[in-house]
Amino acid sequence: MSAVGRTRRAAGGALLLAPPVAAAVVGPFVTDAAVPSDGMPYALGDGHPLGTDGLGRDVLTLVLRGGASALGVACAAVALAVAVGAVLGLAAAASRSRWLDDLLMRPVELLLPLPSLLVISVVGVGWRGNPLAVALAVAALNVPAVARLLRATALDAASGPVAEAMRLQGESPARVLFSHVGRAVLPVAAADAGTRVGGAVFTVAAANFLGLGLDPTSPDWGVAIAASREALFVQPWAVLAPTLLLVMFVVGVNLLADGLLPHAARSRRSEGKAAAWNQ
Repeated sequence: MSAVGRTRRAAGGALLLAPPVAAAVVGPFVTDAAVPSDGMPYALGDGHPLGTDGLGRDVLTLVLRGGASALGVACAAVALAVAVGAVLGLAAAASRSRWLDDLLMRPVELLLPLPSLLVISVVGVGWRGNPLAVALAVAALNVPAVARLLRATALDAASGPVAEAMRLQGESPARVLFSHVGRAVLPVAAADAGTRVGGAVFTVAAANFLGLGLDPTSPDWGVAIAASREALFVQPWAVLAPTLLLVMFVVGVNLLADGLLPHAARSRRSEGKAAAWNQ
């Protein structure tokens, strides 16, 4: 893809991200803490731009207040998974010891075969309505795959000519790891995080949709979709508004990552070639 195409893709992703991110970040500050419930159930108009839900609550207010939990929990879970996975993956790649590699990687790989909804179900039963518990569960489910991916990428970078040249120059293992290997895996980690954010958003939304996450009266987008799904043809905005915001966020994240990451990867390759030449 040409540079113009990547720029357009990144711009399109940013445009798609703007509404859901603005709703999640700004929405709670421009609405009251309590969502008004003085309307008729599933009513359209009558002072409610997007109508009301089954409890007579204003859908627009619900949408503005529900993004913080819908997106915040998922993004926090992915950030934690990437942080923990990066530490494990880089440490395993840098150890150059089979037993230490196994000690670091084998325990987390036990989580790989666990179905995500099964884990969320257990968390939902034990810590119902606790967004921190849901975020930790989603993060734990993503750590093994992140650690394996970054370990493989780090092993490739650590055995490359740039790393070997740095070692011959007498650079310390820590400098090789953080100055070269860590920067080499950064584009891969960012690309992987972009796809995992979308998966985490839908995992959290699915948990809330099935009643395994937040309280059923929460304004969360997933909860709102679940609560109003039976009235889709009576009051469609109660379902379509939060659904569209979730879809826009996921598609926007991936488009933005697709547009920006090739440039980061090319810059990293250019730096690597220059470093190898200088050595």
